Amino acid sequence: MSDKKDVATEQLIKNTAKKLFFGEGRFNATTQEIADAAGINRTLINYYFRSRDNLFNTVFEDAQQQEINFTDMVVFSDMPFREKIERYLDMYFEQAKEYPYLEIYMVTQMNQGSCFKDPEQISRVLDKFYLEIALEMDKGNIDKMRPEQFLLNMISLTSFPVTMRPLLQETMGFKTEEYDRLMEERKQIILNTLFK
Repeated sequence: MSDKKDVATEQLIKNTAKKLFFGEGRFNATTQEIADAAGINRTLINYYFRSRDNLFNTVFEDAQQQEINFTDMVVFSDMPFREKIERYLDMYFEQAKEYPYLEIYMVTQMNQGSCFKDPEQISRVLDKFYLEIALEMDKGNIDKMRPEQFLLNMISLTSFPVTMRPLLQETMGFKTEEYDRLMEERKQIILNTLFK
């Protein structure tokens, strides 16, 4: 196999696993199920990743790093603060639509002691974000509170309907498309709640 084909096959396996794990919530999908969904031989998964658990960890770390990179890019951009929040919400809800079970898995992993690999990077992002929140409070654009409370409000308003989606969708009687529309409306509601 050529190097180009190797990279393409490896990426196909990762994309398929991500779809099964985080798009469909099939955290226990076997290597055979992943191979069947990807249209490849199961031995290729072992060739590239050695085990299903290694593949799962690789896919999870990739997803986690992608979110960190995007958040870093938004927080350290020159955009006005409200626009940063809007961009973040767009990314968050788009990812949640494609991978509705990713957030659930991340919470589960955190509870099992798996944390972000670079706490200094997270601290750097939070320090910058807290400073901007404080400046927006001084300008009168958001209510005065501890910056951590603003962040908790934003996280609660975004993550609760995502992590609780299966339960809420079932109990509220929404089909997938209907719940997706509800989530599309959510961005403006969050912005109206967070900002004056």
